[in-house]
Amino acid sequence: MPQVDTAVETSLPPEAVREALLDFTARRPELWPGITPSLYEVYSVGETSAVIKEGTKLPLLGMFWARERYDFSDPRRIRWTVEESNFCAPGSFVEATLHEAEDGGTRIDIHWERTLTSLPGRVTGRMIVAAKGKPIAKSFERTLRKLERG
Repeated sequence: MPQVDTAVETSLPPEAVREALLDFTARRPELWPGITPSLYEVYSVGETSAVIKEGTKLPLLGMFWARERYDFSDPRRIRWTVEESNFCAPGSFVEATLHEAEDGGTRIDIHWERTLTSLPGRVTGRMIVAAKGKPIAKSFERTLRKLERG
């Protein structure tokens, strides 16, 4: 099972990062540019969990989507676990742990763990692992920099 750990830092406080990670409104694909709007669907949102379908289209590799259960019962940790997907097995997950920095910003530790089931998924997973999680970190950073600018 490919897995990688990476971290991202932002000047945003943990509450703002958590709010962005849990923004399941129609603006989510604008906020997180890696989400293709036509592949975004909200099934349910509760007080500590949500079920969401998200996906992306990549040139040459095709379309990747997953229906995932978000668990945000821990105020510092958000985990999204695959229930159904066209590229990875149920139980695969990503977890973001938020740490408040001394300057009021946030360090986000990201753990990515996916059992990849399709050829394009395995190719993409190998690239993510070989790059030590940089594509994942870059995706987070794009959104965080946009939010930092206001």
